[in-house]
Amino acid sequence: MLIERDSNGDFILESAELAKRFGLSLADLRRHMRHGSVVSSVEIGTAEHEGTKRVSLRLGNRLWRAVLNDENEVQQEQMTVLRGKTSGGHPR
Repeated sequence: MLIERDSNGDFILESAELAKRFGLSLADLRRHMRHGSVVSSVEIGTAEHEGTKRVSLRLGNRLWRAVLNDENEVQQEQMTVLRGKTSGGHPR
């Protein structure tokens, strides 16, 4: 997957590739993005992980993560299906 950075340093991911990873059509992924259903985060590696970044995208109970090297190349990635309550709060 091609991951680039824009002039602000934000990560740019290929939408068609993400749609495949989530098992969606490109149109469905874009609809989820417009509705704010896709949540993303980036963690910067420190200490022994210096120079790496972990990009995470969550949609419902699915979480895709990729570890990038210092040249923003994907070194590893995984899709996880989260179990249990996914919207926060306390279990009953």
